[in-house]
Amino acid sequence: MNSRSLALGDVIVIDFGWILAAPVTSKFLADLGATVIRVESVHKLDGIRTTPPFRDNRPGIDRSGYFAMYNPNKYSMALNLKHPKAVGVAERLIAKSDVVIENFVPGAMKRLGLDYENLTKIKPDIIMLSLSMLGQTGPYAKHLGFGIQLTGLTGFTHITGWPDRDPVQPYAGVTDACAPNLAAGAVIAALIHRRKTGKGQYLDMSQNEASIQYLSPLVLDYITSGRIASKCGNNHAFAVPHGAFQCIGDDRWCTIAVFTDDEWKAFCKVLGDPEWAHNSKFSNFLERKKHEDELNLLITEWTKQHTAEQVMHLMQAAGVPAGVVLSPDNLLDDPQWKHRNFFWYLDHPELGNYPHFGESFQLSRTPVAGRMPAPCFGQHTEKVCTEVIHMSDTEFAELLGEGVFE
Repeated sequence: MNSRSLALGDVIVIDFGWILAAPVTSKFLADLGATVIRVESVHKLDGIRTTPPFRDNRPGIDRSGYFAMYNPNKYSMALNLKHPKAVGVAERLIAKSDVVIENFVPGAMKRLGLDYENLTKIKPDIIMLSLSMLGQTGPYAKHLGFGIQLTGLTGFTHITGWPDRDPVQPYAGVTDACAPNLAAGAVIAALIHRRKTGKGQYLDMSQNEASIQYLSPLVLDYITSGRIASKCGNNHAFAVPHGAFQCIGDDRWCTIAVFTDDEWKAFCKVLGDPEWAHNSKFSNFLERKKHEDELNLLITEWTKQHTAEQVMHLMQAAGVPAGVVLSPDNLLDDPQWKHRNFFWYLDHPELGNYPHFGESFQLSRTPVAGRMPAPCFGQHTEKVCTEVIHMSDTEFAELLGEGVFE
């Protein structure tokens, strides 16, 4: 069931996770060629299978674009772990695997008898990743929540929004995007260690601790200066102008960032060296920062006369950082995304020819690629049972009739 020509083509991963943190981690591994088997159950259905958007606005557990985006190149096995015979099937599956991933509340896998201690009795060199919110130990380890709550706990919400308004929740759970990058690297490191030593290991990863790495400059600033970062809208402590400026069209914007005096001079030249640019209020960085709101209004008067693309190209040609604010309908047609083949169009049984997220990196010898669309629920249950754990047709039929594969 794997492609040995790919980087992780000889690795089998069992993903017991749900929502995003574990599935996004296993997506990295799947895209690198690992055989990733998602273990799912209708008795505890993955929440994003029932989360919109749905194709043609028609709901269904196999029609979520949200689920499809994060689960290409994977197999889906239906297994009701509440059934007394299901754990035995899971153990046989683990015996054939290299990596087990889960992101439940600490203790959930132990109650099933599938914690690391028991897994090593089945497969001594197994690698297990537990990707919980706050880690397996500590006074808050068993707190319940999702990425949206953890975004607040890590501090992202504290710095998101405008100074005169309440904190704003960033789109979705930021931590669900932060943690998998480091988690996948940890799994690969463990695989390298096992290849050298023959020994597996347990990876206790805190999404909280992984995500706070992305706030390290703000933490360092507090440690060294005592400053506490706060909401500042689109402003930046060391740049002015710095923000998104309205352009021609419906809800069209271009971001501009000016950090140095040379960039400021180039910026003014692009605007036609307006008279206000020579005002003493804008003569140096500190003065510009002091009068930033007024400056932003003057800049907007110019940007509103141009398209977002015109502003971006004019600024970049002059050496001023600038970029169009793309909306979802712009992303699929963007020439850079197309050139990099970031969106993988794969034929999905329910969604049709549907774009899936590719990877942000390319490997010259073992390229990542979209091989399969995200699976329908339980689509590969029989295939996994017969081809991976070599279950007989008779046994499969018996267990199926008893409700094990639900």
